[in-house]
Amino acid sequence: MIALSLHKMLHTAQGNMLLDIALNVPHGEFITLYGESGAGKTSILRILAGLLDPDDGKIAINNDVWLDTEKKINLSPQKRKVGYVFQEYALFPNMTVRKNLEYALEKNQKNQIIDELIDVIELGDLQHRNPSTLSGGQQQRVALARALVQTPDVLLLDEPLSALDIKMRLKLQAYILKVHKKYNLTTILVSHDIGEVLKLSDKVYVLEEGKIIRSGTPSEIFTSHQMSAKFRFTGEVVSIQQEEVVYIVTVLIGNNVVKVIAQNSEITDLTVGDKVMVASKAFNPVIQKIT
Repeated sequence: MIALSLHKMLHTAQGNMLLDIALNVPHGEFITLYGESGAGKTSILRILAGLLDPDDGKIAINNDVWLDTEKKINLSPQKRKVGYVFQEYALFPNMTVRKNLEYALEKNQKNQIIDELIDVIELGDLQHRNPSTLSGGQQQRVALARALVQTPDVLLLDEPLSALDIKMRLKLQAYILKVHKKYNLTTILVSHDIGEVLKLSDKVYVLEEGKIIRSGTPSEIFTSHQMSAKFRFTGEVVSIQQEEVVYIVTVLIGNNVVKVIAQNSEITDLTVGDKVMVASKAFNPVIQKIT
């Protein structure tokens, strides 16, 4: 369980803004902080990691107090069990992939976790190469593995996939979800990608000017419940779920999400990430892959 309450006056391009939030995140949950740039999302991650001090507040992780300004408790970043993955890979260029992971080991920590992470995140063919020889997606996989070396209580992800193309984002989303579940992590993601949020998150917190203005499941936050009977649009498939004898296809159109009921014949060649056209036919929506 993460229990936090934070107050911090932030100086933004638009002027001063008070970050004023309270969160309780159950152990093992995957949450996303969502909102416009400058809403305070990254500041929350930095305060959790001990990289930014709040004006006042409290942070307790599984009943261990990391921060209590009233009691003058403020653990250093090295004493907080946090894995932090940034948009920038921040790997040591003169070290191999394996050496980058070994560098993250704590004193006297056994290196068995290195072999395990190399296996789980499929870095075996890359472990003896230097970061400069890897693609962006491969480097981000290494950064993710490095964040997990010390078996953190909390995994923080600050738009780690925003610079990657759609195919690579989908692959890395799968890795993130895999390690989140395997290591029973409590994960906090900052993302502007609605498809990514829908795929990964248990709950979404929408921030505006330093405050949480709405929270709920991704479907509650993003799904549009109103749709004209006459429409024609294109979008991207973000999930396909079977519901008894039909399928529910979730499609991202711009920043809006719609769900379409489809028959087996309509989803036979559909996969997540496909571009599709949704149109009305006899007042019933039909979905068709765009090739």
